[in-house]
Amino acid sequence: MSRIAPDQAPAYTAEPLPAASSPLAVSSLVLGLVSILAGWTFLVPIAGLVAGILALGREPQARTLAIWGIVLNAVLLAGSLLLVLLALALGLLALPFAFLI
Repeated sequence: MSRIAPDQAPAYTAEPLPAASSPLAVSSLVLGLVSILAGWTFLVPIAGLVAGILALGREPQARTLAIWGIVLNAVLLAGSLLLVLLALALGLLALPFAFLI
């Protein structure tokens, strides 16, 4: 068994890993969350959806954030479109009764 003197031992220093920058994925997730809280319906979820899809291809280290952003924005966009279609349908159904005053 060989003994190594303390001054000859290899020095291991713990270097922090560089932080992974993923602005597209984070912005997609933030836009989805803010759309829920602020009630933004069309433009913001579309922007978040586009950012999330771009993040899937460009930022593989942030895949989970991008997927959550895509899901949130797609659900909000689909929900708002369904509400608009429902309002139009109810408005068209009520139209014949609008002039019966």
